[in-house]
Amino acid sequence: MKALLRASALALTLAVAVPAVAQAQTMSDMHAQMTAPTFTLSASGEVRIAPDMATITTGVQTQAATAAEAMAQNRTQMNQVVAALRRQGIEERHIQTSGLNLNAVYDYPQNEQPRLRGYQASNQVTIQVHDLDGLGQAIDAVVAAGANQINGVAFGLSDPRAAEDQARRAAVRALQAKAQLYAEATGMRLVGLRSLSEGGGYQPQPPVMYARAEAMDMGGAATPVQGGELVVRIDISGVYELSR
Repeated sequence: MKALLRASALALTLAVAVPAVAQAQTMSDMHAQMTAPTFTLSASGEVRIAPDMATITTGVQTQAATAAEAMAQNRTQMNQVVAALRRQGIEERHIQTSGLNLNAVYDYPQNEQPRLRGYQASNQVTIQVHDLDGLGQAIDAVVAAGANQINGVAFGLSDPRAAEDQARRAAVRALQAKAQLYAEATGMRLVGLRSLSEGGGYQPQPPVMYARAEAMDMGGAATPVQGGELVVRIDISGVYELSR
C-alpha cells in the first residue's frame, strides 16, 4: 500500500513538473525572441500596364427664362446624349447620373439690385467605356448629340488584382534583397520574417480635364485620346529577426 502511494505521488509530481518545464521553455523562447535584434525595412513593387477601360464625366447645361423651360431643354438634350451612348455600345449599367442641378442666374449691374436673368440647369453622367479603340468616337458622339460639358477622362483597370499580385511579388523580392544586404553589411544573419504589412495598391488615374465641349475641334477624324500606361504600386514593410 505504501509503495502504491509513493508511486502515485511520483506520478503526480512528474505530471506537474512537465507542464512547468514546458511553460518555462516557452517563456524563455518568448524572451529570446523579444530581445533578439531586428530590422524594420520597407520596399515597394511597381507594375506598368496599359489600361483597359476609361471613365468619362459628360453632361448638358442649358439656360432659359424659366426653371421649367431650362429643365425641359436639358431633359431633351440629355435624352439624346444617352441615346447616342447606347448607339456607341455603352451598356446602361455603365451610365450613371452623377450630378443634377438647377440654379437661378442673376445679372449684377453696378450700384443696382441684382436682376434675375433666368435659370440654368445641368445634368451630368459618368460613363465607363470598355472599348478604348472607340473612346474618341464615343466622345464625339455625345458632343454631337448635345453634350456641352466634358469634365474629364480617367483611365483604369477593370480588374486590377493580377497586376496587384505581380506588384506584391516584386515588393517582396525587393524587401528580401534589402534585408539580406543589411544583414551582410552589419555582420548579422537573417533568422526569419517576424511580421509583414502592406500599404498602397491600385489607384485609378486622376481624370484628364477638358475644356467645355463647344471649344473642342469636332472636324475631321475622331478626337484623339491616348491611354498610355498605368502604374500599380504596392508598398510593404517587414520586421526581420536577426542573430549574430
